Amino acid sequence: MLKYHRKVGFITSDTYRIAAVEQLRTYATILNVPLEVVFSPQDLPKAFEQLKDRDIIFMDTAGRNFRNEMYVSELNSLLHAGGKSETFLVLSLTTKYKDMKAIADNFSKFKLDKVLFTKMDETDSYGAVVNLVHDFQLQLSYVTNGQSVPDDISELSEQHIVDLLLGG
Repeated sequence: MLKYHRKVGFITSDTYRIAAVEQLRTYATILNVPLEVVFSPQDLPKAFEQLKDRDIIFMDTAGRNFRNEMYVSELNSLLHAGGKSETFLVLSLTTKYKDMKAIADNFSKFKLDKVLFTKMDETDSYGAVVNLVHDFQLQLSYVTNGQSVPDDISELSEQHIVDLLLGG
């Protein structure tokens, strides 16, 4: 929005975590962009209608246990809203690779396009990035390196990962 002057809107279905909606509402208010809250997949058409004048819509989902089939099924319903979209899998770099692989494997039945890694500032281990991108044919997107939004979010390139792996 700030860099490319696009009209942005937010949708959140994260009504699970305490204060998640309020946190995103705060960001929306700061950026002066609309936020729609959906409680079920049936709420999505109305949310998209409210945001029909937006160039891009970011949809936040709750980060919950991927082994819970009911949650995964519900998430799948939200992700099949139709229209052109990209789906980002968000993973913490502090997660063990075995667990990252299990998470990616479980969500790969959906249309995963890219992976976004968080908590780069909390680890010195980056090999999982290469393995995950290779094993699941995901594209790199962004990485977070702290908690200051948006300052601590940056694009993650292959060269950046190579530099990190080689200690550069």
